[in-house]
Amino acid sequence: MGIYYTKPEPAPKPAGGGGVSLSKVTLTKSAPTVSLTKGSGGSGILRVNLNWNAKPAQPQKGGFLKRLAASAGGGGIDLDLGCLYELSDGRKGVVQALGNSFQAKGFGDTPVISLDGDDRSGSNAGGENMSVDLSQIEAIRRIVVFALIYQGTPNWAEANAVVTLTPAEGPQIEVRLDETDPKAPICAIAMLENVSGQLQVRREVKYIHGAQDVLDKTYGFGLDWRPGRK
Repeated sequence: MGIYYTKPEPAPKPAGGGGVSLSKVTLTKSAPTVSLTKGSGGSGILRVNLNWNAKPAQPQKGGFLKRLAASAGGGGIDLDLGCLYELSDGRKGVVQALGNSFQAKGFGDTPVISLDGDDRSGSNAGGENMSVDLSQIEAIRRIVVFALIYQGTPNWAEANAVVTLTPAEGPQIEVRLDETDPKAPICAIAMLENVSGQLQVRREVKYIHGAQDVLDKTYGFGLDWRPGRK
């Protein structure tokens, strides 16, 4: 269950006219940010992948967690990848499977953010994937990438989720959900922000006690929400 944004805004018409050498960068509490310049992945398509363990260990027979998991569909965890976004022209919205909000348009009809699909089980080896078109970086103000446990107990520890951002050039950027909160159905994973024409990626891993509207209030987007299902 969850809620989805209900007031998508039309895209406007087009107007006239720190490098890293490692193969993978893992963002941590002590080193939470990295910047993508044009020479280190700050152009082209940025791929955002969410992967997780769909089948957590089964609890003891008759246990409370087992009953909850069974009611959610056989013990599997259905994680959804999504994002809140704010564009440079002031438009705001959400990209997520709920409400079939799979794209955010940049300037004109070209998507600046696209969600590939919805992996209901986590059994897809490719996980869930989102694309950010950094050739339109001037259209981006900020993007908050989040994961939502749509079904199943918020068992983040056993889900062992990880988000990997793969730029067109340069090292991958990894954010592991290595902190847990069994009462939180949503985790804000990373903030992508346009800072003087460069994309800054900052680790968040902030667990939200509530649905997308609470996530919205936490980051000050100010969208309108209503209940929804996939």
